[in-house]
Amino acid sequence: MELSVIEKEAMRLPDTERALLAGRLLTSLDKSPDLQRKWTEEAERRYAAYLRGDIAVVDGPQAMASLHARFRG
Repeated sequence: MELSVIEKEAMRLPDTERALLAGRLLTSLDKSPDLQRKWTEEAERRYAAYLRGDIAVVDGPQAMASLHARFRG
């Protein structure tokens, strides 16, 4: 499967699932089992908190606008 096809399909996922996927992809780059386990646990903890309603998600454009405003003054 081509990367462009995978990317297109991944972008259809809800924000929280894309975040989990991103975390898993990043941890796959580092072969340290301990680091991978910790990141997986963190992603699962955050996803569970979202499902419980303990945290809210922000869509990508809103998150980027907030970061730009915060760090560019």
